[in-house]
Amino acid sequence: MNILYLLFSFILGTIIGSFLNVVGLRFNTGMTLSGRSKCFSCGKTLVWYELIPLFSFIFQKGSCRKCGSKISFQYPIVEFITGILFAIIFYQYPPLDLASSIHTLFYLIITGILIVISIYDIKHKIIPDSLSYSFAIIAFLHMFINSDLSFVIPKWYDLLSGPIVAFPLAFLWIISKGKWLGLGDAKLLLGIGFTLGFFKAVSAFILSFWIGAVVSILWMYIVLKKLKRGYEIPFGPYLILGMYIILFTGIKIIDISVLFSI
Repeated sequence: MNILYLLFSFILGTIIGSFLNVVGLRFNTGMTLSGRSKCFSCGKTLVWYELIPLFSFIFQKGSCRKCGSKISFQYPIVEFITGILFAIIFYQYPPLDLASSIHTLFYLIITGILIVISIYDIKHKIIPDSLSYSFAIIAFLHMFINSDLSFVIPKWYDLLSGPIVAFPLAFLWIISKGKWLGLGDAKLLLGIGFTLGFFKAVSAFILSFWIGAVVSILWMYIVLKKLKRGYEIPFGPYLILGMYIILFTGIKIIDISVLFSI
């Protein structure tokens, strides 16, 4: 595949990522998406060359040109991650015709939703229902569209994959009365289940737990210097990371497909 095609996909992703940063920070704050971007410290209105994804942060050395206040690393990190995801999506699901373009657009749309969910969950330790349900509805409808845009009836376990995969976290939320984890993670799993199908969704769920456990322990030991009881960990980004790893690689963490030979 042409390297320029992948480069364009990456650049497009960084531009979208820059916008998603704004959405994630302003979502549910009462702020609108209209108006010029400003420095949160001094209120300086940013000009176009201060808003170039990745490059502006690098050239300004991560600081405001006027007041010198530090700019959060969230901005270039989100831009870079979105760029990488867009490049991989365009590589694995290239828009070669109308049918394939629909599927490409699906993955790009849910990526935008999931990036905003990650930003919001990390910042506020909560996942907005409107984003989770939008993701779930779009993913559920996509299950009925075949590769040639014809209508297809999914397997029964794929149709139920969202609720089945979400059930363990919903059950933990119920028995702990919300003390162990939030219900938002279970709602997020609805969309992940519908996106991947039952077997892959189970693998993504298990993988996210492994990654979350390792990263969280390392974070508390290295950054916090100790294991902190009651420390809130946003689990949504780990679920999303697990989903993308399984989506792009197809690896099987556990092969349970033999149980469903029909």
